[in-house]
Parts: sequence; C-alpha cells; structure tokens
Amino acid sequence: MENTGLLTILIITILTILLLFTILIFPGGMIGEVWGAQETGIKPPETLEEARERSGEIVEEAKDKIPGIMKKIWDEETMPVWRKMWDWTKNWWQKTIWPWIDEFFQKKIKSSLEEEIEKKKPVIEEEFEKEKQEIKKEAPEVGKSLWKRFKEIIK
Repeated sequence: MENTGLLTILIITILTILLLFTILIFPGGMIGEVWGAQETGIKPPETLEEARERSGEIVEEAKDKIPGIMKKIWDEETMPVWRKMWDWTKNWWQKTIWPWIDEFFQKKIKSSLEEEIEKKKPVIEEEFEKEKQEIKKEAPEVGKSLWKRFKEIIK
C-alpha cells in the first residue's frame, strides 16, 4: 500500500514538472507557432453575400471534383477490397464446400441418374425411331408445300 502512495506522488510530481516546463518554454499559448503551424489564408466571410458567393464556388468545385474523387476511391480502395473478399470466398468455397457437393453428387445422384437413364434408354430409342419415320413421311409434303408457296410468291 505504501508503494502505491509513493508511485502516485511520483507520477503527480513528474506531470507537474512537465506542465511547468511546457508553460515556461511556450508562454502565452504559442505552441502552435513553435511547431510550425501556418495560417491557411482562409478567413471567415464578413457579409452574408460573401458567404453565399463562397458557398456557390464550393458547390461548383464539388460538382467538378467529386465524380473524379469517387471514381478514384472506387478504383483504388473499394474494388481491391471486394476483389480480395471475392477471392477469399471463392477459395474457401472451392476448398470446403465444393468437395462435399462433388462427393455427394458422385455418390448419390450420379449413380441413380445413370440407372434411370439405362432403364429409359430403350423407350427413348424407340420414340426416336418413331419420330424419325414420321419426319421421313412428312418431309416430302413439307418440301412440296414450300415449293408451292414459293411459286405463289413469285407469281
């Protein structure tokens, strides 16, 4: 407990010395001048009309510069972050989720689909042959009717 009291007194003493040192070196609050603060040349408007003029100038300047500034921010700051997030997500998906989906498809879905296709293959081939025969029968008629239409258009 005694050490805590001594430590507190020591800290207060050091802070007091620093405060006195600062006041003696920078009298009158001239810290900004010593550290190189410069006047910007911007003064507050003296009249309401001057304030209106300045605000109009600021608005016009903003209209000219903001689109370029926004494009620069978008291209140089926003898009790189989104690209990194997309790349991370894509890599994570490919390493974690996709193998599980692929394995599930290969084991469960693909085998049952292949079985179903094999079962229906004869039926599909039979239907295909029927359609082929119908098209062979209808093709000459369609060709004739097209030729007739062409002749009518020419006449």
